[in-house]
Amino acid sequence: MGLDMYAHSVSKNNAIDDLTFVDSDKPQDNIEIFYWRKHHDLHGWMQKLFHEKGGSGDFNLQPVRLTLEDLDQLEEDLKSNILPETDGFFFGNNPPDDESNRRDFEFIRMARSHINVGREIYYNSWW
Repeated sequence: MGLDMYAHSVSKNNAIDDLTFVDSDKPQDNIEIFYWRKHHDLHGWMQKLFHEKGGSGDFNLQPVRLTLEDLDQLEEDLKSNILPETDGFFFGNNPPDDESNRRDFEFIRMARSHINVGREIYYNSWW
């Protein structure tokens, strides 16, 4: 058990709003583009975004859409080393390091490329 985190590239037709997308059976409609394991501070950043976009309650198995502006802010926060310290029973204790930062910047690059060809990016997690 633990914090499993995913980013999905979703076709525009399946994107409903900032907190909802249709989980289609067609592979091209919903593509997992990134996976993290127990990256709790990034999860905390996503949880804050979820609440800013109108989400409520427990942030488990609830998606949040990431726009280009959100990705710009995430990149700035990563560079400034200001992701919120986040903990949870299943989250582990893995402080950010060069490797996690490298992977996060790779995710941002990948997510931007999907948005730039007309897709939507959603983060989701399970713990």
